[in-house]
Amino acid sequence: MAEKIRIGVIGASAKGTWSARAHLPALRSHPDFELTAVCTTRAETAEAARAAFGARLAFDDYRKMAASPEIDAVAVVVRVPSHAEPVRAALEAGKHVYCEWPLARNTDEAVELTSLAKAKGIVTAVGLQARLHPTLLYMKELVEGGYVGEIVAVHVSLITEGILSKPPGRLWQWDAGVGANTLTIANGHTLDAMRFVAGEVESVSALLSTQAKEWLDTSTGKTVAVNAPDNVLASGRLENGAVFSLHVAAIPFFGSGCRFEVYGRAGTLVASGPESPQMSEVFLHGAKAGGRMAPLPVPERISGSDHGRPFSEAINVGRVYALFAEAIRGGESRQPTFETAVGLHRLLDRLRQSSEAAGW
Repeated sequence: MAEKIRIGVIGASAKGTWSARAHLPALRSHPDFELTAVCTTRAETAEAARAAFGARLAFDDYRKMAASPEIDAVAVVVRVPSHAEPVRAALEAGKHVYCEWPLARNTDEAVELTSLAKAKGIVTAVGLQARLHPTLLYMKELVEGGYVGEIVAVHVSLITEGILSKPPGRLWQWDAGVGANTLTIANGHTLDAMRFVAGEVESVSALLSTQAKEWLDTSTGKTVAVNAPDNVLASGRLENGAVFSLHVAAIPFFGSGCRFEVYGRAGTLVASGPESPQMSEVFLHGAKAGGRMAPLPVPERISGSDHGRPFSEAINVGRVYALFAEAIRGGESRQPTFETAVGLHRLLDRLRQSSEAAGW
């Protein structure tokens, strides 16, 4: 392998996309990676991305990029229904792979890709970057260090706005079968953050609901029928014995953002922010028994070189890339992996099954 890890990004549009806002800036500034190649579905857009982000190579076929001997690792940052094929091509070519969450349209696809990566001995990463948010890392450290004592209850909510209309580029998400909706994305990231900080889910009862059964196409003024869930309510018990409740929703107007509350016998911790924790700043407050709630700034030893920097969507993504690089170079695997993703896919299946059966 070259001195720097040569990475190619599939889905590297030059502007307006998650790759342009988060992945490409993170890679350009990362000392362990060389942004060697970009890939889109058209030669002209690939060349535009190459010029915009300073990559050496541009591809309009992910198979050719995956097969290139000049590539050590591949990042897959395309729409969820299209994750499996480029991930599979990269794994078959022996490349290390970072795939955005959700890993696949469903659990079966995710298990297949994970098994292939394991069989080939390939390092994987998945975009569950809330696990690397400095505030949540500090919150987890405090929980494990006994700040709240024995956890008795956890409540998590994420309420975002804008469910009544969609731009053309988002209308494809109307179909629950494509795997990109409130249950899998907003709820997936939020639920994963909860299990990372507070503990794994032992039992759950859930209700999935589609409250907005039509979306307005902002480009044509026509409506589109929708079957993807936009409200997820769940409650149950964690493996540590605590009870939990969760509400993740896309609503019409004035969403309240995210809130993550952990209540224990010795104290309370509350993290809150304007959006989902994987893509916005989160602020932590806490109080020990007999005290008052007060801000708990994240120590510099946790935030590292990002300490004091204005938050950007590239920061947490860059932290996943840092651990991905460490694992590729033979270090400990500390990044969220495909195995992490499979565990979350299976947990989402349990929510679906509970909602369909109207029971635990």
